Amino acid sequence: MDRPINKWIVALVVIIPTLLEVIDTSVVNVALDHIRGSLSATVDEATWAITSYLVSNAIIIPLTGWLARVFGRKRYLLFSIVLFTVSSFLCGMAWSLPALIFFRVLQGLGGGALQPMSQTILLETFPPREHGKAMAVFGIGVIFAPIIGPILGGWITDNWSWNWIFYINIPIGILSIIMVSLVIKDPPYLKRVSLSRIDYRGLMLISVGLGLLQVVLDRGQQDDWFNSGHIVLMAVISLISLLAFVFVELRSKEPVVNLRVFRNKSFAVGNSIMFVTFFVLFATIVILPLFLQRLMGYNALWAGYVIAPGGLAVLVAMPIVGKLASRVSPKLLLIIGLLLNAYSTWYLTSLNLNIDFDFLLVSRIFMGVGMACVFINLTMLTLSSVPKEEMGNATGIYNLLRNLGGSFGVAFVTTILARRTQFHHSRLVEQMNPYDPAFQHAVSRVTALPQLQGAPAPGAAEAVIFQESVRQANLFAFVDVFFICTVALLCIVPFVAMLRRPKHAAMPVAAH
Repeated sequence: MDRPINKWIVALVVIIPTLLEVIDTSVVNVALDHIRGSLSATVDEATWAITSYLVSNAIIIPLTGWLARVFGRKRYLLFSIVLFTVSSFLCGMAWSLPALIFFRVLQGLGGGALQPMSQTILLETFPPREHGKAMAVFGIGVIFAPIIGPILGGWITDNWSWNWIFYINIPIGILSIIMVSLVIKDPPYLKRVSLSRIDYRGLMLISVGLGLLQVVLDRGQQDDWFNSGHIVLMAVISLISLLAFVFVELRSKEPVVNLRVFRNKSFAVGNSIMFVTFFVLFATIVILPLFLQRLMGYNALWAGYVIAPGGLAVLVAMPIVGKLASRVSPKLLLIIGLLLNAYSTWYLTSLNLNIDFDFLLVSRIFMGVGMACVFINLTMLTLSSVPKEEMGNATGIYNLLRNLGGSFGVAFVTTILARRTQFHHSRLVEQMNPYDPAFQHAVSRVTALPQLQGAPAPGAAEAVIFQESVRQANLFAFVDVFFICTVALLCIVPFVAMLRRPKHAAMPVAAH
């Protein structure tokens, strides 16, 4: 009889590919301008290097549990890591933008399965009373990676070249392949699915629905949302496909994604909370660097350094919260985490153009500790009541909704930011009446500035005031976005009461 593998060795084996995959979701963003120049593409064309990865990733994640049953979990996990590693090499070797986009699609197909399979393996390897520790390990990859990704990508691109953001995956991928081959085994209860009974309708509908949805979210603001004919067409096809998918899967005996798991109230509510939480997390990760670069004069790398303390807070808080999860009510810790996140975003509603690094540090630390509390305890409350036989399917859905929450968050806040900037600027411009004594006084004060002395050009003072109004309008829009994020987090706090508490949670250790 085989000796059982140490659970911490298993945790190390599965967290490495998870870190790789999540980092690759965001690492390309900061290298986009270098990629565009190297491959002679426009900015609009180059963004498909990001979109193509997100689309293939979104399609494969919910299918992971089904594919693991078709091919065997270990075999499919190895295939995914091999595909991810080989396609990373090909991305670095890409000779044209179409080639890079194609290889990024392959990379997304390989990487999408790594998160849900790693989470499933961890939950099965650790006993129920230690699920908090397991999710602390997994959470380091899921939350820390997107924070460190842009910093890592910026450093590699500046010091080496954009190709190395892909090449760096190769040795780590090879190490993962060796470790998975030696350590991971298929569980005895994993029910294999015959290839002759594939649900082709469900497979096609979810691929079309999620693929087009991700394109709409990623390109919507850039293409002016529903004022664009092709965005409207893709949104309609995506909606019809996803509605048809739900209908087909609920009637299928062998569904590619078993949606009946949503009958579990804790699972359904937990997914909703996770969606909103990652909506806010990714929103803040995107718009805070935008604020620093647009209004405070930071470059991309230094804007990334401002985000970094949140990642460090996650690293410190995750192990502590993981230990507390078996001793303190997970629902209490979850509420504390949501309130810490809400305080973090509310704190940023007092943004101004004179803030310093310490001001931002407070917010990022609260967000990091809050996300550690939320991720570990919400995952336990959402997945602990799911049968082991359905865990692969459940983690696929859970990871999909978490990623979609991030995509919706980025799309929403970038749109709101643009709309609210226009709104506030129009209100400020209304006050710039040349016959208004207050405006005339402002012009005279600006004219007296040293840089405008010595026969300034006509209208120079008015131009300075107009530029400042644009900055102030941007500032007000950022404040509005952080206020919306705060309200969203506070609105989901009452739903924690609907989650079912795991039987093993917050019990004395002696009881085990």
